Amino acid sequence: MPHKIALGNLFGLEISAKPSALFGFLLLWIVLGAIGFLVLHFAFLESLLGGFIAALLHFFSELLHQLGHAGAARNTGYPMRGIRFVYVLAFSLYPKDEPELSGKIHIRRALGGPAVSFIVSVIAFLILLIAQNYGGLFFWLALWFFLDNFFVFFLGAFLPLGFTDGSSILKWWGKP
Repeated sequence: MPHKIALGNLFGLEISAKPSALFGFLLLWIVLGAIGFLVLHFAFLESLLGGFIAALLHFFSELLHQLGHAGAARNTGYPMRGIRFVYVLAFSLYPKDEPELSGKIHIRRALGGPAVSFIVSVIAFLILLIAQNYGGLFFWLALWFFLDNFFVFFLGAFLPLGFTDGSSILKWWGKP
């Protein structure tokens, strides 16, 4: 099995995935589809489709979050080289020969993802306001899109879990 799967280039970034990302996608699809079927009482095929779309929305949201990091990194003059998906998240890839950078630059790069995720959350909330008039699967997908972006990619990014933006901010806070 390959160590990484090349997915192409986007805005000059190498997009790739570990094989675990396929497993993460399938697991997310199954769990969200099961919620649709068992909790929300959608028909089986509607649950299957809904879970698939919700998993796609999650990975799309992660891509947007990472593109926020890429934009911030480019603005600092020390750009990213790529994005790697692992399980249900992704990581920013920086050049291996990057010089030592100041804490301020690391923090600016770390804040790029949550900033974009906040904007996506606002857009998702506006979609949710429209979706509440339609109900059904569209409403639940809009709700998922909003909650995922706001709680996972915006607020959750600030949790100091060792691999999050919050951890980077804490590590570099107050350092030259």
